[in-house]
Amino acid sequence: MDSDRRGQWLRGVLDLCVLALLRDGESYGYQLAQSLDDAGVGPIQGGTLYPVLLRLQRTGLVTAQWREGGSGPARKYYRLTDDGRAALRHGGNAWLAFVAPVTGILTKGVEG
Repeated sequence: MDSDRRGQWLRGVLDLCVLALLRDGESYGYQLAQSLDDAGVGPIQGGTLYPVLLRLQRTGLVTAQWREGGSGPARKYYRLTDDGRAALRHGGNAWLAFVAPVTGILTKGVEG
């Protein structure tokens, strides 16, 4: 897949992916980037991820707190807010409603 197309798709869903990763507990930026990569989204650079986290924080969907690291530098931990959970539910449902028919169309095109 060409990287321009992948980048466009990712811009549309990266916020939702980050909210979903925070659904079960708090995390810090590097850990979120690793989780996205491990999930198959691919490597996400800090220049892409940290503006998303800042936007989510400014809109009240996540909170952030600096904590001293036990064996390294302080880390900024992000946690989902109640508004973030609501946004994840709404956005996740909207995404699934969108992707299902697209998958159906593409599946027919691939099979035939």
